[in-house]
Amino acid sequence: MVHMMIKNRIQLVTGDITSLVVDAIVNAANTSLLGGGGVDGAIHRAAGPELLQECKTIGGCATGQAKLTKGYQLSARYIIHTVGPVWRGGAKGEAKLLASCYAASLKLAQTHQIESIAFPAISCGAYGFPISQAAMIAIKQTASCLESYAGLKQVIFVCYDGSIFSAYQQALDVLNNE
Repeated sequence: MVHMMIKNRIQLVTGDITSLVVDAIVNAANTSLLGGGGVDGAIHRAAGPELLQECKTIGGCATGQAKLTKGYQLSARYIIHTVGPVWRGGAKGEAKLLASCYAASLKLAQTHQIESIAFPAISCGAYGFPISQAAMIAIKQTASCLESYAGLKQVIFVCYDGSIFSAYQQALDVLNNE
């Protein structure tokens, strides 16, 4: 019964993460946290210049870790910045680092009593992580964290396009059949 409750707290959507009304959105950031391309650039643009000013004060972020800032002009109260691994073939600890991104982000959510959070497909853009592997890691790590964090009522995975949505749906189907 607990397992079913976890699955019901996970949703998949296609769309713009910056427009979601949630407590926190997760930024697939680079180590500087000073903005970049893809979802990182979109979040910085939507949040406004105050985000960059705050990010300049927090000293960057290591791969696999996460840091929290205010959401500024976003509907989300917070932005959790996490740095995913660059895919280098899979033998350099990429899977463990990606799982750590989700665990660290969800730990910050718990610490700050966040009830709803939205994730992008971390490391699946310019960092080249194979989407099907990344989706499985994201879904399994999130489900594992949700077992010990009852306060988080909604986790949304925001998929940039249909192929990413399909990969996340397949990963969610695997979880549902376990």
